[in-house]
Amino acid sequence: MAKKKHLKIFIVAGEESGDLHGSKLVHAMKKHVANIQFTGHGGNRMANENVQIIEHIDDLAIIGFVEVIKHLPHMFKVMGTTVNWLRENNPDRLILIDYPGFNLRLAREAFQLGIPVTYFILPQVWAWKEGRVSILRDSVDQCLSIIPFEQEWFENKGVKADFIGHPFIELEPPKQTIDQFFSTHNLNHDSPILTLLPGSRQQEINRHWPVYIKAVKIIKSNISNIQVIVGKAPGITLPNIPDFIKIEENDPQLTMCYGDAALVASGTATLEAAVLDIPMVVSYRFSLPTWSFAKKMATVPYASIVNLIANEIIVPEFIQSEMTPENLTNAVIPLLNKTSERKKMLLGYEKVRRTLGMPGAYDRAAEAIINRL
Repeated sequence: MAKKKHLKIFIVAGEESGDLHGSKLVHAMKKHVANIQFTGHGGNRMANENVQIIEHIDDLAIIGFVEVIKHLPHMFKVMGTTVNWLRENNPDRLILIDYPGFNLRLAREAFQLGIPVTYFILPQVWAWKEGRVSILRDSVDQCLSIIPFEQEWFENKGVKADFIGHPFIELEPPKQTIDQFFSTHNLNHDSPILTLLPGSRQQEINRHWPVYIKAVKIIKSNISNIQVIVGKAPGITLPNIPDFIKIEENDPQLTMCYGDAALVASGTATLEAAVLDIPMVVSYRFSLPTWSFAKKMATVPYASIVNLIANEIIVPEFIQSEMTPENLTNAVIPLLNKTSERKKMLLGYEKVRRTLGMPGAYDRAAEAIINRL
């Protein structure tokens, strides 16, 4: 490592999951290097690790083709501000975390400025818009992967990628015991618990929540003693909540630790659920323009990262028009009991977990980056 009095890092995360990974990475890097200063875009978790936040994720988390178009002026402004900062401050390295719509463009700008780039949690170009892999090949000098099959895929495309393991293999233990959790939400041990994870962005909630509510009402008509709890992401609003649905606002992970089965929006939470061993049904709805675009561009057979890692259907998926209350109900009810479907899914989870590597992903990522400074 270069002997400098002060190291400057610019780090970019554009959504909740990236903020979590960014905060853990920063924490790990500071364990190894004391004289390091972080500036960038992120959320409250990164701010708590003393990252100087320029743009908050609340203003960056955008999904969907139409939604992106609507926010283009703001995103162009953020890009301009970011590039100017890089030009004026010349950091020792730029660290990009997922968020490919913005970060791949920023990688090219940084390359033109002669700033070395680490990409931690790589864009899923193997799923759609494969042509973007050229940006990683030409503008990024360090690619750190957390998905088991990515290393081989990227290297076949001329991109050296190092698999460091998946951080979810070392999820922190629950902050509450099961008794504390049940007491907090007035739950009982004798009735099944259905967990709802409708998404972490308001656009997702707006499309998913009405379907979830209808499904839950059907489920309750079949299982009268069902208990239902929502793992609510920060900053979202859940409208028209039936009185019997409980809300966990502080730590959505607890609802996966102590639920019996879950309805989960496709995304990062599906792998977290698999690691925590809660059977699930995966679903997702895009806006119609985004769906039309995605259907043409997608190149993978599954939506859920769990099924993609396993390369087979471990968890049922209901995407777009297939995401109906009836489909969700019929798929999740067997998972609430000790059925063959539940047992088969849990065995599939074991197969997935074995591919995720050993604990210590953030430390390995931190050491790999520090070795480039």
